Amino acid sequence: MGIVRAALVQTNWTGDKESMLAAHEDYARRAAAHGAAVICFQELFYAPYFCQRQDTRFYDYAESVPGPTTERFAALAKELGLVMILPVYEQQQPGLLYNTAAVIDADGAYLGKYRKHHLPHVHGFWEKFYFRPGNLGWPVFDTAVGKVGVYICYDRHFPEGWRALALAGAELVFNPSATSRGLSGYLWRLEQPAAAVANEYYIGAINRVGAEEYGDDDFYGTSYFVDPEGKFVGDVASDTDPELVVRDLDMDLIKVVRDRWAFYRDRRPDAYGPLVAP
Repeated sequence: MGIVRAALVQTNWTGDKESMLAAHEDYARRAAAHGAAVICFQELFYAPYFCQRQDTRFYDYAESVPGPTTERFAALAKELGLVMILPVYEQQQPGLLYNTAAVIDADGAYLGKYRKHHLPHVHGFWEKFYFRPGNLGWPVFDTAVGKVGVYICYDRHFPEGWRALALAGAELVFNPSATSRGLSGYLWRLEQPAAAVANEYYIGAINRVGAEEYGDDDFYGTSYFVDPEGKFVGDVASDTDPELVVRDLDMDLIKVVRDRWAFYRDRRPDAYGPLVAP
């Protein structure tokens, strides 16, 4: 499988959708110039994280998927030869909205989308006001860089989806997020390395940075890649500043770790029935 050079973008809210789209086009070009073959943006990448308030005016950020943003970035993906994961606000039809990530292959082909399953609804994270829970399962996309899966932010607290992606063949899973400082901060560097070890694949964890006008707390960045041994690949990103993270992922390590630890061999799905009982 060899080395895959992968990129993450953590950035701040610029104040409007068009400037965010333009900024991410620039990040994609910079990543490609550094030799990256795949890039993932942060949760709801062209918008503020509006879920800290409940206000119907933010429904206006929703669009069809595929639609204007995916088509715009599909053209860029084809130009750059870059696999792109685009976390967007999806409108299936008026009043039917999802927190979604579209996956574009390096030739510009739209491969499909993942819809966030687990939606928090607590102070500062009023997501059930804005989104319907995902209903497309846990797809794994066969891309130019290998088999890629997506989990989104709050999903990361639930091990079932990580495992579903693993069983579907995922080699690299991205978790685009909007996580502000507070009680869950210490979990950020704990849960995703643990999931990488348990499922023996790479994870790219992305979080936005800075304070936004709709919330009380700022976002703490610290985006990173973690390998199947649970080790950070290079340094963790800044907790205050926008940053393009580009890292070389040794995909051959996946087989080495799976042969060594044999977690897939030793699973006991025949014994797990009670775990999914309602």
